[in-house]
Amino acid sequence: MKTVIERTEQLQRLYPDMVRWRRHMHQYPELSFHEVNTARWIAEQLKVIGCEVKEEIGGHGLVVDIVGGKPGPVVALRADIDALPIQDEKSCEYSSTVPGVMHACGHDGHTAGLLAVAAYYEQNKDQLEGVRRLLFQPAEETTPGGAIRMIEAGALEGAHVIYGVHLWTPLPYGQISTKPGPFMAATDEFTIHIIGRGGHGGMPQDTVDTVLVGSAFVQAVQSIVSRSVNPLHSAVVTIGAFQAGTANNVIAEKCQLKGTIRSFDPDTRKRIYRRLEDILEHVCRMYGASWELDLRVGYPAVVNDDREAGRCLEAAADIVGADSVVTADALMVAEDFSYYLDRIPGCFTFVGAGNPACGAAYPHHHPKFDLDERAMVHAAQFLIHSAESYTAQWI
Repeated sequence: MKTVIERTEQLQRLYPDMVRWRRHMHQYPELSFHEVNTARWIAEQLKVIGCEVKEEIGGHGLVVDIVGGKPGPVVALRADIDALPIQDEKSCEYSSTVPGVMHACGHDGHTAGLLAVAAYYEQNKDQLEGVRRLLFQPAEETTPGGAIRMIEAGALEGAHVIYGVHLWTPLPYGQISTKPGPFMAATDEFTIHIIGRGGHGGMPQDTVDTVLVGSAFVQAVQSIVSRSVNPLHSAVVTIGAFQAGTANNVIAEKCQLKGTIRSFDPDTRKRIYRRLEDILEHVCRMYGASWELDLRVGYPAVVNDDREAGRCLEAAADIVGADSVVTADALMVAEDFSYYLDRIPGCFTFVGAGNPACGAAYPHHHPKFDLDERAMVHAAQFLIHSAESYTAQWI
């Protein structure tokens, strides 16, 4: 295959297409599990490029196998395609045309970058060793996620390794970052309903006050991480919503709490489940309330293969220079790329896309989110270089 410089030159020629692809998707976003038109549009672009496309894989997923002229491994490369339920507040020519929906996490850029990878490999198919399997995955943003469904539909069959990227605005344009081992946390969600006995605010003796019960639970649950989790195992339990009552002189009969659990270690994750249930039961019993707990198990932790993370850090250095490669800290955000890494070796990597000079200064999931589109070239370069590095040592 070509040298890094030759690849860069070819991908730079594809950059106007990447911008066009990304901005089209940004204007016409679709939510998780509803990416009907998005998937159809991506398939159309892939067919123009010359790819044979397998559609409706695990829902609205797409799989493309680009088969080279020489023997070699099957290397999978993944992009996500779904958007978020957020109103786009940017003022630009490519802002979302869909009320209340926008690409606020960079998935449009991921898809545009992988389309460029498809074009690159189609143009160099005779030199390609093995197969490059491109996965265009729906529903990353909403559990149970699209990755597990694509895997169940056979998207990883025969694949030896997988790489994925996230265009990341907290990281400046020109930098690339990943790490071996645990990288992004497992995530779970829970909803709790506490049922007491409502009544007059001036006659509390006749009531079971769910505001009091809920408040006691919120206080007690903070002890899970501080007293029930090994201090060397990172975890978070957050109560993000507490809703009860409608008037100042009425004791609320019901309250609802919503929260999230983040962890890396599977045993820690299970321990938190048990402690959450124990604390809820005992607090409610102490005050004479009843309760309902809905615990939704989410994505497992993203755990990069040590060897593949090392390979990706080396690939990053070849693209942006060693001084611009950052060994990442583990993060408590989640990604369903974890399901792929549970099946085969691979690595998930952040590609810097932040640049205040072009408006890429807002965090992910922000109404004014944008990215430095030049980062799409780095993303495509990185995926290709990682794949070719793996192929070079494949036996």
